[in-house]
Amino acid sequence: MAMEVGIVASEGSCHTEYLSAEDDENLRHAADVILRGGLVIFPTETVYGIGADALDADAAGKIYAAKGRPSDNPLIIHLAEPEDAEKYAYTSELYYKLAERFMPGPITVILPKKDCIPDTVTGGLDTVAVRIPVERHAHRLIELAGVPIAAPSANISGRPSPTSAEHCRHDMDGRVDIILDGGMCSFGLESTIVKPDGRGGLKLLRPGAVTPDDLRTVCADVEIDSAVFSKFSGIPEAPGMKYRHYAPDARVIILDGDDSQVYSFLEDKQDCGILCYREDKPLLGFKNAMVIGSRYSPAEQAHLLFKCLREFQGVDTIYARMPSGGGIGLAVFNRLVKAAGYDILKL
Repeated sequence: MAMEVGIVASEGSCHTEYLSAEDDENLRHAADVILRGGLVIFPTETVYGIGADALDADAAGKIYAAKGRPSDNPLIIHLAEPEDAEKYAYTSELYYKLAERFMPGPITVILPKKDCIPDTVTGGLDTVAVRIPVERHAHRLIELAGVPIAAPSANISGRPSPTSAEHCRHDMDGRVDIILDGGMCSFGLESTIVKPDGRGGLKLLRPGAVTPDDLRTVCADVEIDSAVFSKFSGIPEAPGMKYRHYAPDARVIILDGDDSQVYSFLEDKQDCGILCYREDKPLLGFKNAMVIGSRYSPAEQAHLLFKCLREFQGVDTIYARMPSGGGIGLAVFNRLVKAAGYDILKL
């Protein structure tokens, strides 16, 4: 089914409640809002999501309107248990191997969908993306709602994903019914997305906390899709593949060079934003320098990337170090090059 692509966010027109996710009564109230067709922002271990009843096409359509999300960009449905996928998709032996090793957790598996999942949720595809979050507030909300919750990241489309309730407030105030505050997200980048190829192998469509090496402990044949590294055109099989994502207001340029080359290039650019490592001592005194963590800790970089991109103020350009690209670093690389629109300067 061909889907009409829309990218204009709706203006804020509703009263948004801000509630603590620690209170079970608040979670019950949020579950009731979802069952009545409303929108609820909730924390997960990856990023905050904007959730609606995945069985309600109209409710799912509200997600696209609130975010200004292109309607051919599919959503992920969030479930309480791996076996719940049987109700909404056609599973496989490989799915359950992945579930045993990584679920609940930050991995999404794309499966052939059943008819009960509306085309609005899948962007017109005959597949559905399935995830079982490990974050306790998210898990409890899904349990209380008793329906799959369709949820992309809770930001205006194209902006950096939110890792705190305050980020959600900035983007989505007046566009959703409830924002549940569960503190900072523990990982900070969206889930790994994989698709079984039907021949016993896996295609990695979006990198995340579950790395290619992790996946190979379950399936020896893991292909990394070219969209992880380069600009994609065509029909997106998963969220985050086709459109520009994760971008702050300023232009982002990635610097590909060694320390001396980077330090020399940035010497006269102290009015620009600089995304650097804790070990970049010559850059730490710059007034617009933002530390993304240690160069030796891709997990720390993942945790801080979106927070840092959101916190730059009053700069037109942000220069960032080229990430390593190994392990979790592949996810950091993927998000940063997309934020930069693949603008990489070789020094």
